[in-house]
Parts: sequence; structure tokens; C-alpha cells
Amino acid sequence: MNSGIPILEVNRITKSFGAVRAADDLSLRLIPGECHALIGPNGAGKTSLIAQISGVLSPDSGNISFLGHDITSWPIWRRSQAGIARSFQIASIFPEFTVSENVALSIQAHNGHSFRFFKNVQYEDRLAALAHSILCQTGLEIKENMRAVNLSHGEQRQLELAMTLAGLPSLLLLDEPMAGMGAMDSQRVIALLRKLKGRVSILLVEHDMDAVFALADRITVMVYGKIIASGTPQEIKNNPDVRAAYLGQAV
Repeated sequence: MNSGIPILEVNRITKSFGAVRAADDLSLRLIPGECHALIGPNGAGKTSLIAQISGVLSPDSGNISFLGHDITSWPIWRRSQAGIARSFQIASIFPEFTVSENVALSIQAHNGHSFRFFKNVQYEDRLAALAHSILCQTGLEIKENMRAVNLSHGEQRQLELAMTLAGLPSLLLLDEPMAGMGAMDSQRVIALLRKLKGRVSILLVEHDMDAVFALADRITVMVYGKIIASGTPQEIKNNPDVRAAYLGQAV
């Protein structure tokens, strides 16, 4: 992995919602190509941190840098165009469109085209080829002509990942991609993320510890807006403070 310029640096940010501190002098660093997992109990501030990196929320203080550029004041669209893509806890897809059309629409959106042109999607060979290529990366090419509403829950999460890849991001912000999945679907998404590792940097928020320890190069643990530990998966497993605060004795 590249140890030069970090792809992402969160520098001493704070974020409060009334009396609740979602981020308390929080700093985080991702290097290019790594999968960095962010874990912690509900209410720790993980999703709030993802929202601040993606531009949905602004920190009260501190700054955020992407590839050496201060993006703290950048709007969401500019961060997206620069290469930051986010998935959500609930899949955001167009259920009545086909799998291929969903990806093609994402490609159009990242290229600055309006959704009103969706009727032409199937006739544009280049767009269809790009969509097919992305679906091949995510294992959904055999279902490209199926309506998204007919996919399983896990396949819909795969489709959402395909849609995030449509903008050729260099940083993926994944907020609980395994939420609500059964074991088979989880394994499918883990395999997909394994294939993406090294090609794109990933900040992964996830409660499925099997997935976290299977995927993460490094793990950061948050509790009440603070980072209590950061290290390799083995270091986190062996950390007594992490066991006491989150993992318990089962790991």
C-alpha cells in the first residue's frame, strides 16, 4: 500500500447535536488502497462521521482533507466529482428500472446528464457497455435485464455498490453494507469488497464483526464521538479497552 499522501485525513473535528457530541476532537487517516473499518456501539458517531466526510453535515470545528486538498467547505457534488462515493444503510436504487438502467443512470448523473434522458439509455451502446463492465465487477451481469425490485436484499446492496462505482471513485464510504443480510448475501458482498480492495480506498462502517475482520486492513473504534483505539485487526481483538467497550469477550 502507498504510504505517501493520505487519501483522507480528518483533523480534530468536533460535531455536536445539542448536548450530544457526535465527534469529539476526532482525527482519522486513510492511506490509498486500504480498507479501514470504523466500528463502535450505536450512537458512537460513525454515521455522523461518514456524513461529514461526504458533505451531508459540516463539522463545528476542525477540517477534512482529500488527497491533500482541504474539502471541509466543499458541497456534496464537488466531493462526488472529486472521487468520494457513499452508500447508505438503506439501499438507494430505482426499483422499477432494470439493473443495467440503474447503473447507466448513475453513469449519466456523474457525467452531468439529467435523469430525463433515461428512455435513451438502452439505445446508447457506449453507456450500456460501461454499465455492463461495472456489473461484471460486482457479479450482477447475469441479472442486468432484471428489474431491481426483483433482486434479493443482498443483490440490491450489490447493485447500490455498482451504482457508486459508476463515478469511478477513489474513496468509498460504506455505511453498514451488510445490514439486514443473511449469511449467504453477506458472504457475497464480502467477496465483492475483497475484489475492490487495493483498487479503491474503503471506509467501512459495519456491525458484522466477521465481515470487519475479514476485510479490514486497519480498524478504528469509536465510543461517544471519541476514538478509543486504532490498529490492525489483531491489535483490536487483543485490546482490553475495546473488549470492555464494544467487542465483549466473544472475539
